[in-house]
Amino acid sequence: MRVAMIGTGYVGLVSGTCFSDFGHEVVCVDKDASKIERLSRGEIPIFEPGLDDLVRRNVAAGRLRFATDLTQAVRQAEVVFIAVGTPSRRGDGHADLSYVHAAAREIARAANGFTVVVTKSTVPVGTGTDIEHIIREEAPEADIAVVSNPEFLREGAAIEDFKRPDRIVIGTEDPRAREVMTALYRPLSLNAAPLLFTERNTAELIKYASNAFLAMKITFINEMADLCEKVGGNVQEVARGIGLDRRIGPKFLHAGPGYGGSCFPKDTLALMRTAQEAGAPLRLIETVTTVNESRKAAMGRRVIEAMGTPPRGATVAVLGLTFKPNTDDMRDSPAINIVQSLLDRGVQVRAYDPVGMDEARKVLPAEVEYAASAYACAEGADCLVIVTEWDAFRALDLDRLKTLLRRPIVVDLRNIYPPADLIGRGFKYVGVGRPNGE
Repeated sequence: MRVAMIGTGYVGLVSGTCFSDFGHEVVCVDKDASKIERLSRGEIPIFEPGLDDLVRRNVAAGRLRFATDLTQAVRQAEVVFIAVGTPSRRGDGHADLSYVHAAAREIARAANGFTVVVTKSTVPVGTGTDIEHIIREEAPEADIAVVSNPEFLREGAAIEDFKRPDRIVIGTEDPRAREVMTALYRPLSLNAAPLLFTERNTAELIKYASNAFLAMKITFINEMADLCEKVGGNVQEVARGIGLDRRIGPKFLHAGPGYGGSCFPKDTLALMRTAQEAGAPLRLIETVTTVNESRKAAMGRRVIEAMGTPPRGATVAVLGLTFKPNTDDMRDSPAINIVQSLLDRGVQVRAYDPVGMDEARKVLPAEVEYAASAYACAEGADCLVIVTEWDAFRALDLDRLKTLLRRPIVVDLRNIYPPADLIGRGFKYVGVGRPNGE
């Protein structure tokens, strides 16, 4: 099939590349000419394991190309995906749909013959109806079906998620669109990936509801971690104990410094605003967003308390800056709050991240110092803080680390080390969700 993917951000680039790997002919379109030039040369603007090889292979095979001309791409396409950004709107937290609406207008003017227009962007309920109205206004005679097909890609595992999905949600009641979408995803039938066909509004809600529920699980276990520290429990054992219940499951029950990233913060906020306007407020989600922001703010204080002396002039080594491992995404990362909190108290911050430092420089204050390795980051520091659970941090030479640190203090905000491994070597250890921080 011939596919046009409007937007070459994270979702558009991964989705378009994977569709081309299925054998479809895909054109990824973006207004940023310099970005398209880089992509055409094989330069990938995001870090996603395996994506660079997949792009190069499908470009070489002639199934994937990049362009700035939306009109030509849409005219030749049977399926057009809208995969542009929907950031939180300043002031009220609603999703900013200006890019989605602009794309819909351009698609309406360019479409040729029956075309399925699919929203891949994360959008509030009712957006599909808005897109349909825009298209009818721009091109009343256009033969177009508007479909919702939300993405469920985890950064760092997006290719695997696309090719072996838990489910594929498709929101449409148009039989022709259903036939096209079934053919588009037919290559996944060997993996027995379930296609869930729903009404369009329902599909839009499924995406927000999924992210809100996962954010709620993270926030729940983080609050349980606080309780464990007060009453003498171990949150890792609590998480395992409840996660073995198949009704609950073990995923997203890892206590830490709070959730961040491109999805959970903005999607919970957008769902909350939509519910408030609909007169059906989601009190649980409102609490989740409040607790998460409070938790990220509290992590800096935890580091200060661990040092136990006036912090001004001290140096803290921060390992991990991205919101999760295997990505360079800094959006709403807990590291931002932690670093700012330390700087506000007069602490000197030195940081290291395996792939995220270029992005970190764009959002962190200029006074942050960046190191070339985890060990260089630790040298001469008064405290070491593990913020992101990169694999590279899971097997550090602890004896070497102790010789490098000015003071042997480790604050492990991801609980990647057993306390005994550090305490037995003479470290002061502070974890998450253990009595007295241990």
